[in-house]
Amino acid sequence: MSGPLGVLLINLGTPDAPTSAAVRRYLREFLGDPRVIDLPALPRTLLLEAAILPTRPRASAAAYAKVWTDAGSPLLVHGQALASALQDELGEAAVVRLGMRYGQPSLARALRSLEEHGVRRVVALPLFPQYSSAATGSALDALFAEPAAGRLTQLEVVPPFFADPGFIDAWAAVSRPALDGFGPDFVLLSYHGLPERQIRAGDVSGAHCLELDDCCEPLRGAGQHCYRAQCFATSRAIVAALGLETERTRTSFQSRLGRTPWIQPYTDFVLPELAEQGVRRLAVLCPAFVADCLETVEEIGMRAQEQWAEVGGEELLLVPSLNAHPRWVEAVAALVRQSMATDASTRSAAATPDASASATPTPAT
Repeated sequence: MSGPLGVLLINLGTPDAPTSAAVRRYLREFLGDPRVIDLPALPRTLLLEAAILPTRPRASAAAYAKVWTDAGSPLLVHGQALASALQDELGEAAVVRLGMRYGQPSLARALRSLEEHGVRRVVALPLFPQYSSAATGSALDALFAEPAAGRLTQLEVVPPFFADPGFIDAWAAVSRPALDGFGPDFVLLSYHGLPERQIRAGDVSGAHCLELDDCCEPLRGAGQHCYRAQCFATSRAIVAALGLETERTRTSFQSRLGRTPWIQPYTDFVLPELAEQGVRRLAVLCPAFVADCLETVEEIGMRAQEQWAEVGGEELLLVPSLNAHPRWVEAVAALVRQSMATDASTRSAAATPDASASATPTPAT
């Protein structure tokens, strides 16, 4: 196929500035998404306009101001650095662009740029290791709805990579020196949370997710596509790769919004429990995020650190995310090449008489 390969890295997004006005625009787009706040249109609009937007933008803007850099939002800065490093890794045969589900650079802008470079075939990589309807599903909905996507000859999606060896190896490469230098007596792996109703909605059996005591361990049955179960699978793989004692590690979930039950255990509840158990030096990894952002730098690196001191802990270390670490760049390149090889194999099988061809799988949305 003629023309360069397009690689589209997709992340959630960020406000344009750490101001109330910019954050309000961002939150209206983000929280107005029916996959994020999965309520009927009228209750969702009332909740957003009457309860969230009148107060939350100011508080969120203050939090963003704490992590904002001279170059801009950490999520955007690290995303651009990853795209640039991946471009160098893949060379002239590919054109790499970053697109955000919400905010800028938008998916439409990224696709237009790829189109202007003569790209007709795109490999899209949602930078969400574990699948969720609110993140991965929403991003793919938006991607396939873009007119430019319909003009492509081929659009492939890299599936969730929560247990991909390169992804796990990258986390080990980033974490090992940080842990060796800090010497923690406990390691917490904290993931972004989701409402329990979204987890249950993804279980077509209705008898597995959050119904069985061990529904997330091991990854099996209806739980194979469950966000919570995939988080626990990531934790097990990282703990094994780092050679940590499992009894000195735990998985938890952060970033709750509203009063409805979210998946547990909650990170801010786990911290005092660990302090009561005698943990003093705590290291925290956030493997749901491939780039440092508000949820890692401010929520864990600042607020959780303050809470840890208040409950009697001595020191809390936020282990940096993957960002543009060379091992992560290699892993992303491998995911792209694997997608290319899978598709080439599919086309070859389809062209062979009596061969059984199958389409490249796309995550369910």
